[in-house]
Amino acid sequence: MLTPAVKQTWAVMGVLLNMLGQGMVLSFPSILLPSLFAPDSKIPADIHIASWVASCIGIAGIPGFLTSSFLMDVYGRKLAHAVVVAPGILGWLLIYFATNITVLIIGRSFCGLAAGATVSLGAVVIGEYTSPRNRGMFLNLKTTAVCIGNMMVHLLGHFYAWKTVALIALVPHILALIIIVTWPESPAWLASQKRFDESEKSFYWLRGKTTESKKELVEMLRAQKERIEYPSSKSISTKCLEFFKKFTKRDFIKPVIIIFFGATLLESCGRHIFPAYALQIIEEVTGNKSQSFYYTLGIDLIISASAIFSSVLVKIMKRRTLLFGSGFAALLVLMCVCLYLYLSANGLISKDKSWIAVTLFGLYFILANLGCTPIPLALLGEVFPLAHRSAGSSVAGFILSIFVMAGMQVTPYLLVSVKVYGTFAVFGTVMGLALVMLFFILPETKDKTLQQIEDYFNFGRFRDEDVENDDEVKMKMIPN
Repeated sequence: MLTPAVKQTWAVMGVLLNMLGQGMVLSFPSILLPSLFAPDSKIPADIHIASWVASCIGIAGIPGFLTSSFLMDVYGRKLAHAVVVAPGILGWLLIYFATNITVLIIGRSFCGLAAGATVSLGAVVIGEYTSPRNRGMFLNLKTTAVCIGNMMVHLLGHFYAWKTVALIALVPHILALIIIVTWPESPAWLASQKRFDESEKSFYWLRGKTTESKKELVEMLRAQKERIEYPSSKSISTKCLEFFKKFTKRDFIKPVIIIFFGATLLESCGRHIFPAYALQIIEEVTGNKSQSFYYTLGIDLIISASAIFSSVLVKIMKRRTLLFGSGFAALLVLMCVCLYLYLSANGLISKDKSWIAVTLFGLYFILANLGCTPIPLALLGEVFPLAHRSAGSSVAGFILSIFVMAGMQVTPYLLVSVKVYGTFAVFGTVMGLALVMLFFILPETKDKTLQQIEDYFNFGRFRDEDVENDDEVKMKMIPN
């Protein structure tokens, strides 16, 4: 008999394999662009075209977020997740068969669409399928999977041509699809559709029948009962009006503000920028092209290890403590890196000790991947109430996609104009501002159920009191 922990892990593996594939999407420019810049390249490109090849995944992520939000709201989490894997598979096939820049950008765009759809949908799936005790660990493992995907591309790109790597990148998507078809449907989504018997069956299959799980189920049913008492019209015009009315509701606006600054922190700490331009950045820092691969691989290993360690820490430390402790420490180290590189570039100190900068970069990414990278992504699966989860995912996806595109677009120009030290000084400044804002607005969500977090945004506090097992809730309300 499989334990609930094993069942939850199996379900989460579908998300993690998909996220590993998205990590490969993010870092693919690091092996693709040098090949396009080569004098003998069959698909030549300049810096302007290269910036679009790298950044098109950001703008393509917007329809991905919107599509996944619609699908998961109307057809459920399981079918939505299965559907959004398809563009990723198609994208890698287009990249493999590409003979010109146009097909490359189209292929990258399909991969970006799948990546955008997976980021928020995967967080929602983990949030709804796992217990509060394991939720933080599993959400952080999403970041670990992305880091491993980054490292795989850098490693494979050293031994194989970029087209071969594109073909290998199909494997995690196919494995993810196989796992997804074995999932039960999300208990929360079933409850929102008034399918309470199915919701209870799915919930107990995933969580088991413990005192805590029974209480969480009753809380969820209680919230759904209150929501269903005020049914909404099914007309399109009314639905549009209801969507825009969400922007006046406290339990929608506050999570969106948190996601905005979380996304700002995520991008400014280099989460998507470094994997895409890692080889170029390390080559400039070390001044040694032949050794840049090994330095990059070493940093990849450090980043992946710190992401795994973060998944352990999040089970024993409070989210805020981990985020701000590691975040401000990472910011301090980053400023030290920028200062060292500035002094070195201007001949004020020796350029012969490049290992110092690489070591500081490694320390920075260790600290950044303990909190600044995983926790903002984890918030996608925690902060939006069930009634706003679809719309919230759309808005969050739009914000993340714009930030990814902006970061990918501006980085090549910053690296040319203000070098590595100036580029990271700019991002570090933005990172510091985001940390300060989150310090004042981010609640502590460790070990809280999704319903407790929802109550916090509604009432300004966590409702820790026991839920009464009234007869009406026990009857689970017959669907209309």
